Amino acid sequence: MITVDNLTSHEFIGLDTEIIQSTNPQVIGLNGRIINETKSMFTINTENGSKSFAKDTNNWKFSIEGKDVIIQGNKIAKRPFDRIGGKQ
Repeated sequence: MITVDNLTSHEFIGLDTEIIQSTNPQVIGLNGRIINETKSMFTINTENGSKSFAKDTNNWKFSIEGKDVIIQGNKIAKRPFDRIGGKQ
């Protein structure tokens, strides 16, 4: 089960997110559901279609258990397999 404490080592696909800080001010406030993840990118299904964003240049907000959690993108800029712990 996903919790506030294990969010960074959990699967992000299927979670709703919002960009709250970015090196590109035009993307701040964009939100939607994550539909794909690579080492350096999230693909988000927004109300204007699917868009890809770099993880490490943005800060991401997730709502877990009724709490907002903010994660710096450079902390999660890894392959999902490595971040979740599949690599031994």
